[in-house]
Amino acid sequence: MKNVIENLNLGCSRRDFLRVSAGAMAAVAATSIPLSSEAKSIIGTSKAITVRECMDLSPVAMADKSVPVQKSYDYLLKTAGTIQDASLRKETLEILKNPAPRLMELYGDSGSREKIKTQLVDAGYVKASAAIDEFLPPSKTPTASPIPFYAAPGSGYASHHSYPGGLATHVGANVKAALGFYEGYRDTYDYKMNRDVIIVAQALHDLHKPWVFQWQESGASRTEYPLAGAGSHHVLSLAELIHRKFPAEVIVAQACAHTHPGNPTEEKSVIDWLTAAAMLAQQDPIEFGLLASDGKTLPLPRQTEGFITHLGDHDFVLSVPEAKWMIAKLGEIAQRDYGMNSTDLNTARFYSFRNYVFSQATIEKLYMLWTKEGEGALSAVVKNIVLPA
Repeated sequence: MKNVIENLNLGCSRRDFLRVSAGAMAAVAATSIPLSSEAKSIIGTSKAITVRECMDLSPVAMADKSVPVQKSYDYLLKTAGTIQDASLRKETLEILKNPAPRLMELYGDSGSREKIKTQLVDAGYVKASAAIDEFLPPSKTPTASPIPFYAAPGSGYASHHSYPGGLATHVGANVKAALGFYEGYRDTYDYKMNRDVIIVAQALHDLHKPWVFQWQESGASRTEYPLAGAGSHHVLSLAELIHRKFPAEVIVAQACAHTHPGNPTEEKSVIDWLTAAAMLAQQDPIEFGLLASDGKTLPLPRQTEGFITHLGDHDFVLSVPEAKWMIAKLGEIAQRDYGMNSTDLNTARFYSFRNYVFSQATIEKLYMLWTKEGEGALSAVVKNIVLPA
């Protein structure tokens, strides 16, 4: 308020004084609204910042600051550290720390890229009109991920966990779910399963989302294109593990994340993904052990770990609609309380604001607050994360 008074003393108009002082008082009021213990837990101890400061932060910096993101990432590293097989543990932790697209070691020149495109087109896995970067995203080097695992979004910019660090929270929740199913079957039926396979398959099932959903200058994430009937991240993640020579049983279980092989139609999808991934990794899927000897099914009998991986990857059932509703709701708040208009909602101004709010609080926790305490509580929390205009 000192600056406001000084401005008045310097001769600014009464209208200017009222405009500036109202903005200052709104900022003070926003941070003094009574909050429930639940709302306070979302805010934590971080100091609210401005929209301008949001725009100055990179998505990686936002993920670095996020308590829920770092908590989820730490959980993934600790859980991967419990993998019993020493080699598998080492390789899994290496990917979580640096999901580098080593697959691109095979595609360092335009000739090799054009050749694999022809093969994929002939197999019906990509359209002839597809550009190379629609199935092989841009990559400066095969030895380093474009962004850290923990800073990537969990999906496309209109879908689940679409914020910096969303991948870590998404995969963290799924690993816990998969281990919950593992323990439930073990305790109820005395079921014998390979816990290592379940952890690795679930923890790495989205390993190439940092490559596919690279953050753009606008603050939005890169568009994902289809590959073999799935989002390209799924097939590329499988191809990466084939290229790195992970055990076939891990890769088959990972392939089942998006659907289960319990009927011929669904199993056909899994077979297509594995076949396309093997093609990209320049391996024979049957010789590698990914398919049965006739290539018509997964290796028989079909292993339980794949079904458990599929059951664990169901966070999207809730998180996809949560994202749809919360993105729209935050857009309303941005226009009402932050001086944005409908055009701004498709610019870096809103994208940076959105990325910061969602990365610090998570879409999921904000949605829970909205359903339990109403829009007033939701707005108050947002204002305690980013100061209103």
